Amino acid sequence: MRNWGIGAALALAMATSAAFAANDGQTREVPSKDGRFTGEIVGTPAEGSKFAQLQIGMSMQEVQDLMDRAPDRFHSYESGKRWIPFYFGNDATRLQALFRDEGCLIFTGGNVWGGGGSELIQIEADPSGECYQP
Repeated sequence: MRNWGIGAALALAMATSAAFAANDGQTREVPSKDGRFTGEIVGTPAEGSKFAQLQIGMSMQEVQDLMDRAPDRFHSYESGKRWIPFYFGNDATRLQALFRDEGCLIFTGGNVWGGGGSELIQIEADPSGECYQP
């Protein structure tokens, strides 16, 4: 009986490590819908899901229209670019949004003066929601 318990534990450990290994290396760099920049897609959205229809470069409004709802949770944070002297890009801050049962999205949050932003730069397909790190 004791050997069966050890075998079951080993099988569970191997299955868990295989699941993590399957997710390793699934980050893809893809161009934005207008081709101005590249973003990332982490994992693979479920076929036919609304997350599968998202495109890097979409605005927050386009995403909410496609998803038919606002994010369940979101927060903003400063990126390292915030501290580059004379940086005028639109991602000095970023916004992370959680859509339950789908995953997380990261948008540019604007420049240091509050202008610009709201472009989707990362899609993380994670139905468990563990991708959300406030």
